[in-house]
Amino acid sequence: MKIDRLISIVMVLLEHEQISAPKLAEMFEVSPRTIYRDLETINQAGIPIVSIPGAHGGVSILDTYKVEKKIFTTNDMSTLLTGLGGLSSTLPKKEFANTLEKVKSMIPKEQMTDIELRSNQIAIDLTRWRGNKSILPNIEKIKLALNENRCLRFAYSNINGEPSIRTVEPYQLVLKEASWYLQAYCLEKNDFRIFKLSRFSNLEVLADTFIPRAFTPKPMDGSDWITRHMLTIKLRIHKSLREKIIDRVGEENIYPDKDASDYLLVDFPFVEDNFGYSLLLGFGTDCEVLEPAHIRLELQNRIQQMLDIYQ
Repeated sequence: MKIDRLISIVMVLLEHEQISAPKLAEMFEVSPRTIYRDLETINQAGIPIVSIPGAHGGVSILDTYKVEKKIFTTNDMSTLLTGLGGLSSTLPKKEFANTLEKVKSMIPKEQMTDIELRSNQIAIDLTRWRGNKSILPNIEKIKLALNENRCLRFAYSNINGEPSIRTVEPYQLVLKEASWYLQAYCLEKNDFRIFKLSRFSNLEVLADTFIPRAFTPKPMDGSDWITRHMLTIKLRIHKSLREKIIDRVGEENIYPDKDASDYLLVDFPFVEDNFGYSLLLGFGTDCEVLEPAHIRLELQNRIQQMLDIYQ
């Protein structure tokens, strides 16, 4: 019996004068028998449950039992609905449908219009314009493995496109910059690793189970590898790139080019790898690397190699 379900049932009962057991069973995706057991547990815990028989009957908390219902303010509830709405754009909708209904059941009727208006003022959509259609099915498989401590096996391509087959113990799903990652213990490497879900294929949930190890999530702020290889380079960009660049460097690292009003100078954090050079090349003719010299030279080499392909 899950304590979170019991708490949720109490919250629903507090906000409803009366509700049927089948309705509660549908809301929490359990059987009516389970709901009746939960209600008995709640009753034994000291919260008096009243049952009214008949076609129009149901269950409720005794009117004379005083519990403060105003646990959340209007702003609290608006924030909850906004956050849940954002997560629903990245996870299966079925998973959030019942959660949203539970949260809304805690909102007093007289506040519902105001709270829904506020929550709709901010929309969070973390999905890409054209997403990898294997992500959501893989998330479902990983969640199953996480819940049951089962190992996973999948084909994986690293950042350089090198393929491998991995068997892992999953520990944590992470959503970062609109991409999903799995923190897991890799049985091939005998160490914890971070895997990007978009590089998965042929994911299998194995019958093998594991005893969870002591797990501390690896930092995903770049301190484990990006920072050690990062240098600051100076760019000259056309002002049309400003919005695209500002997300990466912040306002404080962009300043006017005194020699050309349509251009800006940028102190740009850069890692010397294929991704970094592809990023610079993706800015096209609206971006020039001013320094250091060896980055300019490498860009020249890569541009020449591209030109050779088309000549």
